[in-house]
Formats: sequence, structure tokens, C-alpha cells
Amino acid sequence: MNEMRKALENCGALQFGDFTLASGAKSNYYIDIKKASTDPKVLYLMSQLMAERIQSSGKRYDRIAGVVLGSVPLAAALSLATGIPYVMVRKEKKDHGTSKMIEGDMNEGDRVIVVEDVVTSAGSSISAIETLRNAGASVDEVISVIDREAGGKEALNKMNVVLTSLVKASDILKTLP
Repeated sequence: MNEMRKALENCGALQFGDFTLASGAKSNYYIDIKKASTDPKVLYLMSQLMAERIQSSGKRYDRIAGVVLGSVPLAAALSLATGIPYVMVRKEKKDHGTSKMIEGDMNEGDRVIVVEDVVTSAGSSISAIETLRNAGASVDEVISVIDREAGGKEALNKMNVVLTSLVKASDILKTLP
């Protein structure tokens, strides 16, 4: 946790001020996870810490799912770290090409872990889980870099999905100077 927090600080991803989050909520801090995931050292660290969590859980997954766009780098890096193939889940159907909601190979019955950068209300995770389940996947876990502790964990629990995170907002905020 401290290692991840330090990496977020060092790359400039942890910021303080007045911010409006994707959920519409106001916050006095922001974690620019895109800034973190485009830094190869930080992306590598995130993927290694996530891989350790998955491997220590003893659970077996057939696929990793990243929600387009923010979680795709994490899904790709985690795929490289674990050897587990990944898929990309769209937020909305394209009106051209194949019009798929899930890009990549996935089979009915596959056990899928959803990767997220930041979970606040878990809205994008819930949407991705519904898309994956409608395609025949089994989803029982979301792994995120940050849990903002703003109701996402509880919302996922209602879907029988566990949220595992590398860092919780309270851990970041209580260690401020």
C-alpha cells in the first residue's frame, strides 16, 4: 500500500484541490490514474501488485476484463504479468464494424475478473459485469487500484461481487503530512 501510494505521489497522479468526479460527486483530492497508468514504472507496479493479489487468492480466472478506455492498459499489463488473456468491455455499442460490446475472445462459462483503475460508485464496473454476465461469463471479483470508499464496494456486494483494491482512499488520506 505504501509503495503504491508513493508511486502515485511521485508520478504526480495524487492531486489536491476542488474536483468533480465521473460520478458527479465533489472531492478535495483526485487520483489521475491515467497519468499513473501511462508511466511504465507505475503501470508495471500496479500490474505486479494485482498479479500477486490474484495468485495469493488461489482463484483461477480464464479472462481479465478491462473497461474501455481507462482500465485497458491495466488489463493488458495484468495479462502480461499473469499470462491470463484479456478482453475489453465497451461502455456502449459502436454503430460500425462488428458492433461488439466485448472485444477479444471470451467463451461462455469463462471465469472473468474485472480490472478497474478507480472505483467510486462502481457504475462502470456494474455495467461491465452485466455485459459480461449477459455473454455467459462468471464474474465474482473486481480488482482496482483505488477504492474511493464511496459506496462501490457495497453496490458490488449486492451483485455477489467482491471488490479488492490495492489502495483505499482512507489509507491515502490518513497518511497525509
